[in-house]
Amino acid sequence: MNPPSLPADPPLTLAVPSKGRLQENAFAFFARAGLPLTQGRGARDYRGSIAGMPDVEVLFLSASEIARELSQGGAHLGITGEDLIRESIPDADERLSLLTPLGFGHANVVVAVPQAWIDVRSMADLEDVASAFRAQHGRKMRVATKYVNLTRAFFASHGVADYRIVESLGATEGAPASGSAELIVDITTTGATLAANALKVVDDGVMLRSEANLVASVGAAWGPRARRAVASILARIAAEEEGRTTREVRAWLPEGAEGVLEEAARRFSAAVLERGDGADAGRKALLTCPKANLFALAEWLVSQGASRVAVTSADYVFAASNKLIERLEARIG
Repeated sequence: MNPPSLPADPPLTLAVPSKGRLQENAFAFFARAGLPLTQGRGARDYRGSIAGMPDVEVLFLSASEIARELSQGGAHLGITGEDLIRESIPDADERLSLLTPLGFGHANVVVAVPQAWIDVRSMADLEDVASAFRAQHGRKMRVATKYVNLTRAFFASHGVADYRIVESLGATEGAPASGSAELIVDITTTGATLAANALKVVDDGVMLRSEANLVASVGAAWGPRARRAVASILARIAAEEEGRTTREVRAWLPEGAEGVLEEAARRFSAAVLERGDGADAGRKALLTCPKANLFALAEWLVSQGASRVAVTSADYVFAASNKLIERLEARIG
């Protein structure tokens, strides 16, 4: 019997974390973008969909499985941590496109040593200790970690060679106390667990500042259905981000204030959407600006003679150009 053939124009496959905080945050992220996820017959179902998008199939996988599926082209899009991408896929930048960080799942991959090593504050100090340790004990210093590839690359970049990796299968932070390793490379969010195990991060020992990313597979089957679906998904994601991070500012300016708008654009990264007509030219204006610049812009407009400045927010802002789509199209052709 011949194996079943794949459809000539497969739907877009989106891989989403199957449990925990990452799944909760992923559901919230897509819901904000008007893309509500449904999980088939419930939490035990590993397939789902997006309401109103028949050309999308959702897979619920572990974060590490998502990284693997993306690298092999088994999924078009996925949400996973950059730490897993960098650790498990040596040629990640060739196989994948990290489209945008998502603002959740923050964690750092760090080098941590016992607090009792008071003279070890940097990777250079660690290089000296590694050589002294081998001379004294006749063996290499042991580093417990799940991040084998990241550790090798980072230690090599700092000239640390006298060590050997002990792959960690459990709680990595307990390795020095149990005597199975002298130091560790692990992921941490607050550092509290490291401190509780009498460990400290060396000053230049942050190997990777990771967070959840929306990742696209360059090698997936990007047929017409998948391309249409991804264009719609990325348009909504970009529109939600634009609405969340920008504000509309309507200002009532005095006569002869035309130059104020150009100055506002230069100083506060504002964009002028509307100007008054006729006698109101230059007096009534609608601008947008980054949310972070809002208060400074409003106060400056008042200082320039504006009688009123009104601020509103938009749920979504759609634009003709979309940096997410452009980034993806540049990779998949």
